[in-house]
Amino acid sequence: MYAMPQSRERRLIWLLALVQFTLIMDFMVMMPLGPQIMTAFDISPAQFAAAVSAYSWCSGLSALLAATYIDRFDRRKLLLAAYLLFAVSNVICACATSYPLLLASRAFAGITGGVLGAGVMAIVADVVPVERRGAATGVIMTGFSMAAIAGVPAGVVLGAYFHWSAPFWLLAALTVTIAVATSRIVPPLSEHLSRQRPPLAETLPRLARLLTYPRHVRAFALTFLIMLAHMLVIPFISPMLVANHGVAPGRISWLYMAGGAATFFTSRAIGRLADRIGHRVVFRVFGVLALAPVLIVTHLPNVPFWIMVPGFALFMIISSGRIVPMQAILTTVPEPQHRGAFLSANGALQSLGTGCGAWLGGSMLSTDAGGHLVGYGLNGWVSVALASIAIVWVGYVRGAAPPAAAAAPSAPSPTPELAGEA
Repeated sequence: MYAMPQSRERRLIWLLALVQFTLIMDFMVMMPLGPQIMTAFDISPAQFAAAVSAYSWCSGLSALLAATYIDRFDRRKLLLAAYLLFAVSNVICACATSYPLLLASRAFAGITGGVLGAGVMAIVADVVPVERRGAATGVIMTGFSMAAIAGVPAGVVLGAYFHWSAPFWLLAALTVTIAVATSRIVPPLSEHLSRQRPPLAETLPRLARLLTYPRHVRAFALTFLIMLAHMLVIPFISPMLVANHGVAPGRISWLYMAGGAATFFTSRAIGRLADRIGHRVVFRVFGVLALAPVLIVTHLPNVPFWIMVPGFALFMIISSGRIVPMQAILTTVPEPQHRGAFLSANGALQSLGTGCGAWLGGSMLSTDAGGHLVGYGLNGWVSVALASIAIVWVGYVRGAAPPAAAAAPSAPSPTPELAGEA
């Protein structure tokens, strides 16, 4: 644990929240830019989905493999190196003149993003005392809301009025600016290097045991199911509205702004409700409530845009309402000494599920002679089927026995330290 004044600790946490903001914006802004990107590169919905998936797949694998080396470097140096490479990936993406280069740039961004995500949480675990760690994590998680409320709408407007590459130039500039601040605010963080670490040759086998432990596998399956169902629908809302309903690309920003603002206020209320009446109960309630909005969005009739805005906000509230209690359930699954490793691995599986959902959703879509997206309704039905399975499956996800009640260790054999787990 590194000791620093609370004022500097607060500055550090907000700086890490800005890093998280750029990571989330980089991933999210691709989805509403779908119509412009598909037109610019003359690609199909499946090819666009592959570009979205490339980031998620590479991010998930990168975060998972970070377990083998993240504790072998100074946290500050690793964060700065990965963040500058992240800026380079955005420049390459903005300069892409062909689809293969776009695909490669998104994969590169995912690799650096996975390392950054693990590095951010490692710094929090090392710097912030346990009694303040929940609040610190909450600040960092506001990066999602900031990206949805400000980052993505700004990117959509820039993409609509200038060029699809404009948001990535903005991201590159923001990243370099934040990196300069990082070099001044984040102190050297190398104390963990003095701790004994398992040999590199043992890390991957231990990671494999973590991933294949039965109780963990059931939890990973729940995460994968929900993200798969979610991403069958979300990335294609913007292309569908533009192609099938004639919504101007510049107006899409209003949808994401409304959805981000709504979830910013409701997520904490849903979390408090789940704490009060039960996480599985709230997960199942919102899981059932989410089925109808998914079918409405994927079979959307012609309605005025002023109805779409609050409708999209309601869709986002209900859809994200499943995620909040699910995350709380997942924190109970591992033994306390393995929680950091488990949550890091679960984050990687979440990214892989996101990538698979976007890829599968895109492969189910096609474009007709009039430029309309065809097959989106099937995406909705498959999403509903997977989400329904998750509603049942959550009953099979069990938490670890309380330490006092555990007669014998029930966790798998020693697992690697991930994301700063100590």
